[in-house]
Amino acid sequence: MNNKITKLFKIQYPIIQAGMIWNSGWKLASAVSNAGGLGLIGAGSMYPDVLREHIKKCKKVTNKPFGVNVPMLYPNIEEILQIIVDEGVKIVFTSAGNPKTWTPFLKEHNITVVHVVSSVNFAVKSELAGVDAVVAEGFEAGGHNGREETTTFTLIPMVKEKLAIPVIAAGGIATGRGMLAAMVLGADGVQIGSRFVASEESSAHINFKEAVVKTQDGDTQLTLKELAPVRLIKNQFFNELQELYQQKPTVEQLKEKLGRARSKKGMFEGDLENGELEIGQIAGLIHEIKPAAEILKEIIEEFETVKQDLTSF
Repeated sequence: MNNKITKLFKIQYPIIQAGMIWNSGWKLASAVSNAGGLGLIGAGSMYPDVLREHIKKCKKVTNKPFGVNVPMLYPNIEEILQIIVDEGVKIVFTSAGNPKTWTPFLKEHNITVVHVVSSVNFAVKSELAGVDAVVAEGFEAGGHNGREETTTFTLIPMVKEKLAIPVIAAGGIATGRGMLAAMVLGADGVQIGSRFVASEESSAHINFKEAVVKTQDGDTQLTLKELAPVRLIKNQFFNELQELYQQKPTVEQLKEKLGRARSKKGMFEGDLENGELEIGQIAGLIHEIKPAAEILKEIIEEFETVKQDLTSF
């Protein structure tokens, strides 16, 4: 394949593996990059020294492009970005913040910058801030999500209509069919998260991976909109949250219930009852844990097959 995204990142396929907290370490990022996509290391769950270690290990096992996803609300953001510069990372995906804050700094160091957005408004602001592309992420996505609840199917064409820079679709995409649908709607590439959670190279706990495989339609829901909207598998923690909502809690009460390291407890340590289990609605189509390279290969093969079928139709 050869399009705006493959040219921008110098990759074979316009597929980006999302930089998810507790899931996207150097093993997953390098596996996806070696298979022809763009792997991302998720800095959001890493202390600065841990991120540096993951970048170094990734560089040892791949000579292909890879990047780092950086939530801009990260408390050590300056140190994180300096490590990225020092280690020679050339692609950064930013999220959860104003792209105007750090895009100029990254561009000064010849780094390609992509910002994750959940609305047309934020997409336009990102382009004005000078980013090279945007990830337009729909309501179906796992993890932290937009308050607008705009679905991928409607968000992509609306963003594409307003922007001149490339648009990467995210949210509810895990198959070749989903990739083709997103590109028909105007996307130049896709970012896939949930499918790569259930990969052999994901750093998630095996309990969480197996829970994802068992997840069906209706088993996830967006919650905690008063703090930062997050899509979770319904478990004991989720049910306790719902009970708390019946009492019309304050923001402070919600923060107290959430506590610290709740996502680590669920996804990294494998506590399926008391942890946050962040995953997208598309988990209902994920039935097996496989190597990342095999996942990517299947997506591309299905994409090409379905495209051919539609041409015949």
